Amino acid sequence: MSSSNEKVFSESQVEPVESQKPILESLDDDPVYTHLEQRKIIRRIDFRLILMLGFLHCVCLIDRGNLGTAAIAGMEKELKLVGTQYSTIAVAFFPPYIALQVLGPVLVRKIGPINYLSGVCLIWGCVMLSAGFVKKWTEMVGIRIIIGALEAGFFPASVYLISTWYTRYDIQKRYAIFYLLGCVASAFTGILSYGITFMHGLGGLTAWRWIFIIQGLITCAVATIGWFVLVGFPDQMKTTKRKFLSGDEYDFIMRRITKDRADVDVEPFDIKKYLRAGLDINIWGIGFIYYSTTTTAYALSYFLPIIYKQGMGFSTKVSLCLFAPPYAAAGIWMFATSWLGDRYHIRGPILVFNATLTIIGLPLMANNIRGQWKRAVSSAIFVGLGASGGMTGSLVYRSQDAPTYHPGILTCIGLSSLGIVLVALLSIRFRYLNRKADRGEIVIAGLPGFRYTY
Repeated sequence: MSSSNEKVFSESQVEPVESQKPILESLDDDPVYTHLEQRKIIRRIDFRLILMLGFLHCVCLIDRGNLGTAAIAGMEKELKLVGTQYSTIAVAFFPPYIALQVLGPVLVRKIGPINYLSGVCLIWGCVMLSAGFVKKWTEMVGIRIIIGALEAGFFPASVYLISTWYTRYDIQKRYAIFYLLGCVASAFTGILSYGITFMHGLGGLTAWRWIFIIQGLITCAVATIGWFVLVGFPDQMKTTKRKFLSGDEYDFIMRRITKDRADVDVEPFDIKKYLRAGLDINIWGIGFIYYSTTTTAYALSYFLPIIYKQGMGFSTKVSLCLFAPPYAAAGIWMFATSWLGDRYHIRGPILVFNATLTIIGLPLMANNIRGQWKRAVSSAIFVGLGASGGMTGSLVYRSQDAPTYHPGILTCIGLSSLGIVLVALLSIRFRYLNRKADRGEIVIAGLPGFRYTY
């Protein structure tokens, strides 16, 4: 951080040191804690916040992605799905999911992260469980709509919560771990579903029904654990009975965030200001990059087992097991590239490389955005556009295109190319604005010394 950032702090925001000198340039230079002590505090936050959110996200993606495994485990046959009915079930999740995105960051502030995130997870677990008892395909459409509405605010609220605890160059690895557990979930879905198929006939229920019931029960269990383990916002936790850090340690976290981007204090909620933040062209550019990657990701999630079975001729059990390796590899790669991004302060080149490989993109969101409500609405826009990619991904692999699925493959390749173009354009824009700020012609995001990462 540049020395100009130091000017934004008042004496009330940092504890005094010798001769009342300002906070030093490095984020790791703290007036109270050594670097080793700081790392220990942050690791404690990692275990309570990132891992718990990651497990909640894990069951979220299991519930969202089990449609493909259920389909080849007998759902298509038993519900007599024909034509576009399966695609209709898959895509029904997304309209409410997209429409209600912006409510997540608002509700998580109003209700609190613990009650909101654990609560919606528990409710959608119960709804998922009920999917094991549907009689008609239209009932499954209704369940998918309800789950889409419940899950809508989860991801943007989680991303927003994480952003309030970490600095910009600490945050990418945390996003990666949070999302990595989702990749584990996507891999685990196939293996878990394979195991559940052996319950076929138990209680008079077929295998695909047990997939929804068992995975719904797992979601309810994780949600219950989350209520006891999850933490709230740092500015609120200091005054609650559930605090897991000391008062001085909370002060350290808030000093660190203030030093990085000076937005630790929550602005009063203003609906006009909240929605106006969505007019930032940078947010939409990054959002469409996310859209280009999630189309491929969702297409694989919903159709890979079907492609394995119907397009490539594998058996049901083999198709379920083959669902795991691509996601396991993606998870390892994601963490490695996220570490590089934080270590060398780069974003664009990694996205370009991942888009070139046509694999799932990293959640590189919220890193160039200052102001808590702006970060909140931007996370909703990003996830909304990501969900739009899910709608596209739900429709591009059609049964009539088997076994080559050329339209779906070409769509994913085209959108990956779009992602590369958008990264290039945004990188040029960020570089141009950073240079203007260096010359003193503009102040980015209202904070002297703030610079875009690209």
